[in-house]
Amino acid sequence: MKLLGEVHKMLKFYGALGFERLPLHLDLDALCMIGKARGGGSGSVRTEDNSSGEKRDALNALMEEIGDCRRCRLSKGRTNIVFGEGNADAVIMFIGEAPGKEEDLKARPFVGDAGRLLTRLIEKMGLGREEVYIGNIIKCRPPSNRDPEGDEIRTCLPFIERQVDIIAPKVIVSLGRISAQALIGTKVPISRLRGSFYEYQGIPLMPTFHPAYLLRNPKDKWLVWEDAQKVLGMLKLS
Repeated sequence: MKLLGEVHKMLKFYGALGFERLPLHLDLDALCMIGKARGGGSGSVRTEDNSSGEKRDALNALMEEIGDCRRCRLSKGRTNIVFGEGNADAVIMFIGEAPGKEEDLKARPFVGDAGRLLTRLIEKMGLGREEVYIGNIIKCRPPSNRDPEGDEIRTCLPFIERQVDIIAPKVIVSLGRISAQALIGTKVPISRLRGSFYEYQGIPLMPTFHPAYLLRNPKDKWLVWEDAQKVLGMLKLS
């Protein structure tokens, strides 16, 4: 019965991904042997798919809890809530500040000019955008892209905290002053924070410049790449 429960979880996971059927002929004895080889004991099958499914379920539950959020004044001017997107099993999580105009319209983080720059950075790190997770401190666009205010940050911060807790990345990259200061709990300028690791929920956190800043100051791209190399180095140690 325990084995059947594990198989049911696996099928439920693939169903959530959109598969109507799987072209597989599964041998139950073979599945038992796989469970034993992975240390699960007789009749136990533990796979990364189960873990991924549980994380996706938790993220979906959090999205439902947020709902049509009216917890702060930003709800009055937004088009969409920008929850975040990416791999629930990501080893790197990028956390920005707040959605911009294009993000608000498409309900996706980092899809404007700054987003394209972030995507190039991720690819230069040897990863695909679909392999990481991207979110923001604030999930609704502030009017005229102004900086989020303190009470807005305090209201929305628990949601990104729970996303971090669910995904459990090996490294976090905070993008921009507001993200770094909110996560670290400091007023130190980003120019002094970047380049050094801090800790957030027991996870190494690297603050760096926001891609929007780099659009205005392209000469500092090398500093962000320097930070990215430190992140890759940290992953090799983990």
